[in-house]
Amino acid sequence: MQRTYSNPIVTGFFPDPSIIRVGEDYYMANSTFEYFPAVVISHSKDLVNWEIIGHAITRNDYLDLAGIEDSHGFWAPDISYYNGTYYIMVTLRLNNRDESGPRRKIRRQLVMKSDRPEGPYSRPAFIDVDGIDPSHFVDDDGTHYMVLSPGASIVKLNADCTKALTPKVTVWPGTGVRAPEGPHILKKDGYYYAILAEGGTGYGHRITVARSKNLFGPYEPSPYNPVMMQTDPDAPIQRTGHGKLVQTQNGDWWIAYLCGRPNQGRYTTLGRETALDPVEWTDDGWFTINQGRGPSFVQTAPDLPEVKYEEKFFDNFDTDKLQLYWQFVRNPDNDRWSLTNRPGYLRIYTSSGQIGQIETRNIIVRREKHHVYQATAKLEFDPGCLEEEAGLICMYGRHCSVRIFLAKDESYQVKVVEIRNDVVTKLGESEAFGTPVVYLRIAVDRQVRKFYYSVDNENWVLAAAVEDATFLADEGVRIGKHHTGTMIGMYAVNNGTGSCTPADFDWFHYEFE
Repeated sequence: MQRTYSNPIVTGFFPDPSIIRVGEDYYMANSTFEYFPAVVISHSKDLVNWEIIGHAITRNDYLDLAGIEDSHGFWAPDISYYNGTYYIMVTLRLNNRDESGPRRKIRRQLVMKSDRPEGPYSRPAFIDVDGIDPSHFVDDDGTHYMVLSPGASIVKLNADCTKALTPKVTVWPGTGVRAPEGPHILKKDGYYYAILAEGGTGYGHRITVARSKNLFGPYEPSPYNPVMMQTDPDAPIQRTGHGKLVQTQNGDWWIAYLCGRPNQGRYTTLGRETALDPVEWTDDGWFTINQGRGPSFVQTAPDLPEVKYEEKFFDNFDTDKLQLYWQFVRNPDNDRWSLTNRPGYLRIYTSSGQIGQIETRNIIVRREKHHVYQATAKLEFDPGCLEEEAGLICMYGRHCSVRIFLAKDESYQVKVVEIRNDVVTKLGESEAFGTPVVYLRIAVDRQVRKFYYSVDNENWVLAAAVEDATFLADEGVRIGKHHTGTMIGMYAVNNGTGSCTPADFDWFHYEFE
């Protein structure tokens, strides 16, 4: 029997996939926005099972995201390979303005290179061509180009891809649908295919294509456009678009593209995820995706040997490096967290700021990957003052989060606080107790989130519940941009007191059925 798989192939906040094959290995890059390390890179042998292997930027001195607003930062990376070198191109989306005034460049293109797909990658080279979603195309003569929006626009690069040699030229503006972006150029059988994402990245997103015998056009739109779009409003896979084709070593073609799974209504709690579908080439030289039927939920797997990877959901922090699925909200303050100061524990020192402020550092989170799950952590924390707190947080961004934490006045106490589009609400607090060791748990059942604590990991007390958590979704955020997904993790803050008390997390466990 042929194997099958279910979409999405990579769950949780993994948007804007770019995919390549090198030999019998497949590599993919996804956007990370304000999260750090930046630009997540994954590996697969069979196109269905993936493991994170690295990030394009891992050093604070390469790029500082301090002050970058939510859902700004690293947009739509592209991974490519040419003559032994891996390339990452990505947009750095800055805030609209700062002290330098309204004429500030807000979109900068970055290029990084490595001889290994997982990195380390070179210090970013900045190419200040306005646009978003850069991708790398190398023509048959070895000339390098950057392809970026609006539509499919092309810039010729120098040989090491660090400098633009020509102005940007739009070779195909798209079909006329709004927001033509995410461009890729594919050359096959004498044709240049310009592939776009159109319609905006929400519901109504789609993939379109045009072709030309000349790189600079004119381009003829496909009679099969849109080649990917969800037209069934009740289907479990929505918001499909922004894809890149890859050919297997067997000659078959597939496309990785972004999608979203609604959570009790049109709320995409997990953000945009990565899906996979087969590509068919027609007799007249065009391609369709999944035979023009839109995104699949269950699909026949590629004809490749299956290779699975063990995804880790329990972390006892017994190594000297964080697992690659952990992310910091913006750059970490590396002087205020450690895996070695108390071996076997993740120590986070309370840092300046408070939850909801852009300056706050060392919030350490992982992607929510399921609509129903629970996360539990063991925390040892003895606050030095009432303003210090440490605990677990469900976080879409600084404007929308809910957290359960340990604090101390005369005795220890667990509290639950929600920030819903900047409105702060205290949801509950426990009776006082006498130990600095506490177990914290967040149980998620679609749009219901319950917050528990225990002093013995056996008897659990409900501290508070959120019955409607739709504010933790792309569609529920009302302030600023909202392109990421809900994350869960650990933090410690001092709410501006300047104190520096260690919060020691013994383990973190993410469980699902």
